[in-house]
Amino acid sequence: MLIGFLVIIVFVPDAKSFLLQQLVSVGLFKAEIKKNEANNLPETASFSFTNSAGITTATAGLKGKVVFINFWASWCPPCRAEMPSLNELYKKLQNDDRFVFLFISEDEDKSNAIKYLEKNHFAIPLYTRSGAIPNEIFSGTLPTTVIINKDGKVVLKHEGLAGYNTESFIRQLKDLL
Repeated sequence: MLIGFLVIIVFVPDAKSFLLQQLVSVGLFKAEIKKNEANNLPETASFSFTNSAGITTATAGLKGKVVFINFWASWCPPCRAEMPSLNELYKKLQNDDRFVFLFISEDEDKSNAIKYLEKNHFAIPLYTRSGAIPNEIFSGTLPTTVIINKDGKVVLKHEGLAGYNTESFIRQLKDLL
């Protein structure tokens, strides 16, 4: 029975993401902006992205706002596991124009990302990259989350799964304002 369970977890993305989501919900994977780690981060995160309407913008034009960037893919179990947390965080802060949320899909076929978001009733806006992204910001690890403060400085780069919809993390984001 244990072997059957392990086979399901390894080969069924929905099962793996469900298990990871449970671990996020109990607080095993916590996001945290640590001030002493800021020295190890890139100075800036300059790249272009495109929204669902096809409008291309650059992160450099977002100075003065706290920018939350998440690189994800619909086929990635850890991405799927953290998506409910990201969606709830977005819903809590979406009306605060001091924050910008960029959920950048790494799906080769954008329609897969759209279907995934619609199927799960996620409210997050969908973006795609426009050109190259510096390796210091995104090296291909999914999921990757990057936070840029209002001065344009990277204050968090987290590769891997985390829970973002916690009071502690929301307070840390608001402290960046």
